[in-house]
Amino acid sequence: MDTARGLDDRPDTDHDDTGVTDSAHDAHRLSIGSDERRMHVRAYNHWVSLLQGRAYPSIEDLDPGNIADFGPHSVLLDFSQGVENPAIRYLGGSLREECGVTSDITHVGEVPSRSLLSRLTDHYLQIIANRAPIGFEAEFVGQRGHNTLYRGILMPFSSDEDTIDFIYGVINWKELVDAETQARLEREVEEARRTAPTPLAAAPVWADGPSGGFEPAASATDHALDTVDLAAPVSLADRLLIARETAAAARAADTRSRASLYRALSRAYDFARASERHAEDYAELLADAGITVQARAPMTAAAKLVFGADYDKTRLTEFAAVMSHARRHDIAKAGLDAFISAADGGIKGIVKAERALRKPAPQPDLFDQVRAELRVRPPIAHVSLAAGAQEFVLLLARAGADGELDIVARIEDDDALAQRALRKAAA
Repeated sequence: MDTARGLDDRPDTDHDDTGVTDSAHDAHRLSIGSDERRMHVRAYNHWVSLLQGRAYPSIEDLDPGNIADFGPHSVLLDFSQGVENPAIRYLGGSLREECGVTSDITHVGEVPSRSLLSRLTDHYLQIIANRAPIGFEAEFVGQRGHNTLYRGILMPFSSDEDTIDFIYGVINWKELVDAETQARLEREVEEARRTAPTPLAAAPVWADGPSGGFEPAASATDHALDTVDLAAPVSLADRLLIARETAAAARAADTRSRASLYRALSRAYDFARASERHAEDYAELLADAGITVQARAPMTAAAKLVFGADYDKTRLTEFAAVMSHARRHDIAKAGLDAFISAADGGIKGIVKAERALRKPAPQPDLFDQVRAELRVRPPIAHVSLAAGAQEFVLLLARAGADGELDIVARIEDDDALAQRALRKAAA
């Protein structure tokens, strides 16, 4: 499934993502990879050549319609009117044909949901967050039922050399089998699953390749898993196997199948709760998979064990957030799928709620505290002088001959000096 990553060898900058040197361009073109035949590498090198010392290439320098090499495999997104539903300014002929787009589409919201183009546009928000090119490669079953491998890259462009308001994507793909072969393989795999004995120990992590799973979301295998008594005394490895089988079914049916995905998340959550009672077994499973637990996101490790460490990182983060939210609310075993279905906004809504709970409380404003303290402090003198509109006023005084203070000036329109004085007075 999808794996997205920032390019580690992106152009070096003088400071964080705001400048680039010409020498960095040359060094980078050598380090990106030796296989210059790859389309996404050539597209990236073209992006680098357009930088010309800027943080991002100018959109004025990009003409995808005249790029014979990868232009037909590309799309240009325009964020100048907002990021919620960016406009499509260019869609290459090859990509249009592969996705079955017969009429003009003007916005991302009109992209067919199971098309290759949707796989490319799914990653555009990562560009906004990372402020750098994002490469990705994955496999999925497309609209015509063909298992398809694809590799691509999304690259930021700017109209003012600072704001990312355009993203240019290039994607290449390969269909592995035709529909007839796919159907035959599905029948063979389903027959093998139906006749295979129930495993007594955890199987190796299932492969993420083109034959990683074929059954639909509501397959006989999935229904068989629903009959497993999770309250029975089974090992943690057995629970992981059950969760992985459900996750594999969800992945084969595509994560847009809500019922299958919710069921897989429920099994992953049940496994995570069981791991709390079998800490040693859990640690052994993590060690075998090469996965470490992060204190700030403990559910991520369980999600990786179930869905695969190479699964899309954004989705894994969301799955872990859902599982953490369920743990926070002490959702019962086998109850997470119903909880997600009833939640406002489904997975996205739960993720938003969990992140809001994790967000630290806002710190009180320092100067509000200072002003509150000075308001109740008793005065040391009273001067017959018009106060003006400001609550606190800076006065300059000199020592008089009688040993008292003579006010000689009133200092106004200097907020920085006033704030330093307030801070000093409250210290």
